[in-house]
Amino acid sequence: MPALSPIRLLLVEDNASLRAALRTGLEDTGKVSVVAETDRGEDAIGLALADPPDAILMDVQLAGALNGVQAAVAIRREIPRLPVVFYSIQDDERFYRDFLASGILTHYAYVRKSNYLLPAMVVPLLRDAVAGRSFIDPEIEQRVQEVRLKDEDSPLALLEPNEREVVKLLALGMTNEQIAARLGFRDRRAVSRTNGQIYAAWGLDSSAEDEKTARARATLIYTTGRMIVWDDDGTPRVRNARGEWAPL
Repeated sequence: MPALSPIRLLLVEDNASLRAALRTGLEDTGKVSVVAETDRGEDAIGLALADPPDAILMDVQLAGALNGVQAAVAIRREIPRLPVVFYSIQDDERFYRDFLASGILTHYAYVRKSNYLLPAMVVPLLRDAVAGRSFIDPEIEQRVQEVRLKDEDSPLALLEPNEREVVKLLALGMTNEQIAARLGFRDRRAVSRTNGQIYAAWGLDSSAEDEKTARARATLIYTTGRMIVWDDDGTPRVRNARGEWAPL
């Protein structure tokens, strides 16, 4: 069988030392030829469009305004399904949200540096991406799904804009009088009524506990950004990646 041609690779990494090490390690395998490199997502777009590579190896956190996922979306708009292998050591929900919003379904891999960023492991990922196969590190897949469920289950989505303003100040520890003054309410009782709507929306109005407990629980829901339910014994539960209610 004829030998496979080296993969023409665009390398995008904002750490110059790591970028040089990656280039040397990948080219030493004889299976990859780095045809261009940069530290910025904006520059990656220009390089890819000027001379389309076979694949892109790209860090998610980059110099410049665009992260790697955003840069890939822009590139694949012009070159549909150009293979991309993403990697990141950053556990940043912003990146997972961008990945979910990107709609990237095929010809990609998304892995953690610490687990996969060795040339012997990168090359198979690049080969798979070029062949149209996709892979996602199980650890990242779990975090992506956690973020998806968190956003779908966002407690703020259940509140009206004025209720969001009130609960934000409530979570800062302000009294009803202070909240009324801050928001310019003529009647501080409006804050109490708004609190009641927040408690009802978040299932805190059915508790046999007093208003202080509901207020404390509302504060916890707001600060964590996750819907929480409490068992009769007081155990708080949140949805896990499988959509099941698990202890917080």
